[in-house]
Amino acid sequence: ASNTEDKNFQGRYYECDTDCPDLHIHLSRCNSIKVESSCWVLYERPIYSGYQYVLTKGEDSDYPRWMGYNDTICSCHTFSYCPYFQGQMMEFSDDGKSVQDKLHSPGMYSCNILEDYWTVYKHSNYCSRHYFIRPKYVHAKIALNVWSISPP
Repeated sequence: ASNTEDKNFQGRYYECDTDCPDLHIHLSRCNSIKVESSCWVLYERPIYSGYQYVLTKGEDSDYPRWMGYNDTICSCHTFSYCPYFQGQMMEFSDDGKSVQDKLHSPGMYSCNILEDYWTVYKHSNYCSRHYFIRPKYVHAKIALNVWSISPP
């Protein structure tokens, strides 16, 4: 991913090809980004914390285009995924304290919620940031390494 301080790919830039826990030492802000491969999660704060933005291959010339609250991006993490329900599949009808243990995979990247509403958590044992998902297909955008899942 190529991160640029100013809009429309102007100004200083820093190119990432692996995870970076502290982008702020390279750039003071990030207004445009180009993702050439894989998927990236951008974080508002260092060490992978704060608001998260998931970006797939393509260019975004201005941070509001990726729904950024501001131009502060302090860390980033790359991940590969199996979009559109490819890869290993698992059906859940009740709580799952650790999706990783059941799937033998580093995370869940797509889901199809058939009924009710579900809460997915970033860490196992129902800890940390969570997302409330209604019945629908969900591809990769909530895929920030979901570790546990539960119905309400």
